[in-house]
This record gives sequence, C-alpha cells and structure tokens, in this order.
Amino acid sequence: MGKAINRDGRFQNLQEQELTFEQVFERILRFMHRHPGGNYRLMVGTDSQVHCDRTVFITGIVIQNQRKGAWACIRKHIVPRKMLHLHERISLETSLTEEIVYMFTEERKNRMIDIVLPHIYKGATFTMEGHLDIGSGTRNKTREFVKEMVSRIESMGVEPKIKPEAFVASSYANRFTK
Repeated sequence: MGKAINRDGRFQNLQEQELTFEQVFERILRFMHRHPGGNYRLMVGTDSQVHCDRTVFITGIVIQNQRKGAWACIRKHIVPRKMLHLHERISLETSLTEEIVYMFTEERKNRMIDIVLPHIYKGATFTMEGHLDIGSGTRNKTREFVKEMVSRIESMGVEPKIKPEAFVASSYANRFTK
C-alpha cells in the first residue's frame, strides 16, 4: 500500500492493484455467480488514522457469501494534514462510504439481485450495508455522532451498522490505515 494520494479513485486488494470501480463491480458479479443461491452481504465502510503529516482514509468493499467466503478490496484517500477534530473525520469517513455506495447504481444493484432472485425460494438473499466506525457505548467518543451518521446511511436505502457489527470499517479497513 503506497503512500501516494489516491486521486484517481483506484481500488486494490492483496492480489490486484489499480482496479477501476467497473472492474471491482465485475469481480463482485463473478464472485456471486459462483454460488447464485448464496446469502450475500455487500458491505462498504471507511476508517481513518491520523499520522504526523496526513490523515489516511481507507474505504473497504466486501461481498460476503455468509459462511462461504468473501471477496474484498480497498480504496485509499489521503488528506495531507492532521485532521484532529473527530466530527470532521467521522463525517468524511461517512462521506467516503456514501460515495462508494452511490457507485452501486440501481442498475448495478438490480444486476446483483438478478443473480440471487431465481434462488430466493431456496433461501438466497442479498443485502447492502454501510459500516460506520462509530459506537454508541458510553465510553465511545463517537457516540454523539451515531444518530447523524446512521441517518445519512439510512437515507441512501442502505442498512447502517455501527460497532461492534461494523467490521468492514473497524477491522478490515482499519488494518490498512496504519
């Protein structure tokens, strides 16, 4: 994971670099076509880390066939300054998640749903989630932002998840912010 600012919006994972969103979407479709009767969760979440001269944001996209594997990738976004205000950082994390969710247009979502649709009577499912690296616990500094950020994700028609259920943001993306 290089230190360059990702200005072109490319995605990567451990196997591939420089993926366009269209290539990411094709990988997701390919993954779903392997087992069209699966229980799929498409999850998008962002985490950030403040470094001495920049703030690194990582947005993860994960398509999971529950109990049968997953395919994932990340996109890096760097702000060339320390973002010390928590609300500003959490708001940008949410915005970066929203940006990726918006890339899954109705047409694209319908293409994913069409894969599982013939199998729904056999238990196939598809859901889309927005994972927020915030929590409502009394010891969590982000608890005052939960309502605002959850409302933003809900307004997109996506199921919001917060800690401890928001693992794409709090675990997967977090690994790459260091």
